[in-house]
Amino acid sequence: MLYNPTRLLFISTLITGTLIVTSSSTWLGAWVGLEINLLSFIPLMTQNNQFAAEAALKYFLVQALASAMLLFSILLSFMITSGGLPPVASSTLIPLSSALFLKMGAAPFHFWFPGVMEGLSWFGNLTLMTWQKIAPIMLMSYLTTSSLLFSSIILLSILAGSLGGLNQTSLRKIMAYSSINHLGWMIAASIMGDNFWLMYFSFYSFLSLIMVLIFNQFQLSHINQAYSLTMINTPVKLLLFGNLLSLGGLPPFLGFLPKWLIIQNMAQMNLYFMITFMVTFTLITLFFYLRIAYGAYMLTHQEPKWNSHPSSVSPSILYLSSISLLGLSLSSLIIIIF
Repeated sequence: MLYNPTRLLFISTLITGTLIVTSSSTWLGAWVGLEINLLSFIPLMTQNNQFAAEAALKYFLVQALASAMLLFSILLSFMITSGGLPPVASSTLIPLSSALFLKMGAAPFHFWFPGVMEGLSWFGNLTLMTWQKIAPIMLMSYLTTSSLLFSSIILLSILAGSLGGLNQTSLRKIMAYSSINHLGWMIAASIMGDNFWLMYFSFYSFLSLIMVLIFNQFQLSHINQAYSLTMINTPVKLLLFGNLLSLGGLPPFLGFLPKWLIIQNMAQMNLYFMITFMVTFTLITLFFYLRIAYGAYMLTHQEPKWNSHPSSVSPSILYLSSISLLGLSLSSLIIIIF
């Protein structure tokens, strides 16, 4: 895929669009960067199947609507203020924020996200879950305050991400609702400062990369395929489901570290109700992760004797998984030593 010159062109413009957004000093320049990013991602989504074409069409229509809302809010704000990036007229804060929430797929504007994820390849899913969120979250961080609007979006995203994944059998949709849940944590982190949401986003991207590499290597798409992994030995299954629990934020895995830091700083801001709500409903995501692991280990686990050459993970996945499973313990040990 990377040796295709057309794909290389669109990947470079995809990166360029995001960099334009992050370095822009005006809202209009940021909008231009978002459009370049959008028009670069559409060709990367298309493949030789009808599901990818449907996902690309859904993504284009939703993003075009969000871009129109964003442009309208920007022009309206230009009429009221001088047009710089941080100052925004209070009357345009809600439509401007709503457009950015629609672009990133935060609840209650998440209706398009699971459907688009279902039609993409695993690496397309990884791009949609990670890179495509950088530009809207960066712009949203200029607007974030501990107001009722942002508090509602945080709680709705965590609620929708937790409850939406309960009855899903598709691993892509489970990852989609998990992404919506993590997005609520990222928006909460942006209230405390840019360094917090950047830290959380980095950990989330790292853990999502590991899961996508594992799913892609073994061509997993549904829960029942994880149940019947007879060609995969027990240590590989342990890596797979250990990384799932790390993505859910279960201690003592690495995924608990960013949640730990955010909970500690939110407690210093006396946001106790929000902390309780976020932790309680995030535990539900651990439930549907455990449902996959319990079924694969306890209900349908088998090791046929004729399978003399069980499949194994690549060394890169093994190294990354070891960081995910042991990272929290190692980081605590480093802090104690130094």
